[in-house]
Amino acid sequence: MPSETTSDAAVEPNHVLEFPGGYTRSVGPVIGRFLSELRDGRLVGVRTRDGRVLVPPTEYDPDTGEDVTDEFVPVGPAGTVKTWSWVATPGRRHPFDRPFAWALVQPDGADTALLHALDLGVFENGAKPPKLLKTGMRVRPKWRAERTGAVGDIECFLPEVTMISAPTRLEYRVKGGRAMERFLEGISEGRIIGHRCGVCGQVIVPMKGLCPRDGVPTTEEVELPDTGTVTTFAVNNLPDPRAPEVPFVSAYILLDGAGLTMLALVAGIPADQVRMGMRVKAAWRPREEWGATMANIRWFEPLDEPDVPFDEIKDYL
Repeated sequence: MPSETTSDAAVEPNHVLEFPGGYTRSVGPVIGRFLSELRDGRLVGVRTRDGRVLVPPTEYDPDTGEDVTDEFVPVGPAGTVKTWSWVATPGRRHPFDRPFAWALVQPDGADTALLHALDLGVFENGAKPPKLLKTGMRVRPKWRAERTGAVGDIECFLPEVTMISAPTRLEYRVKGGRAMERFLEGISEGRIIGHRCGVCGQVIVPMKGLCPRDGVPTTEEVELPDTGTVTTFAVNNLPDPRAPEVPFVSAYILLDGAGLTMLALVAGIPADQVRMGMRVKAAWRPREEWGATMANIRWFEPLDEPDVPFDEIKDYL
């Protein structure tokens, strides 16, 4: 029923097209079955004579115009985004008051896609679509608690859960034993102490109280310099409170005179310039900050010395 309304604030009339009581139509057996299944929280399609499954169902094959069969096929509920359009600034009649996407979603088992809203939980800075929104992403319907038999019984589609971020914290205490306590005692004095194996002769640092190669107890102490060679390393791009910046380098360092490498940070040089065979020296914290902890050594920094040839460190990788 068309009508016109005017107000003192508007010169032009507002045009309204209204159907009192709502627009009523018969949906027929094909669409009616689809809507009835929606009301029950299920998705179905209808099979065409050439075997394709149409979702939403239509009464005729859109390619040939033939009647569809009376075979209804359960599909989904999960599906795949075939294409999408990002809505950065929702309008008054949009399903959300925050940025969202319209998406063509092809339910599993269907050969066609249906158009629906895709909620990605974006509340701010929605001018650009989030990185997770892409063709091929997997989604599932979010059903309304109260359903009436309409497409709106699906409130929206949501991305499938592919990643979680859970708060994680583990508290523990380590008792290092006599060898480790002696090693940390040396660190608290600014000294790096290792144990020499009586069988193979290699110096183990940090000392462990036994030789990992021969399995024999070790007791002979050897003080090592705080200089060494990078044998291998990794560039890290996730923040670490111990590191000076991101990216930072963690490296296995063979101290001069040692037979085993130790893990430490490397700084004082851009991450992309760290290399195998590079000579480094420990950067100690100020003396007043020392304790019985490896944190006394902030990290290792490069020395102005020639790199060690690979053949000399290849057995320590």
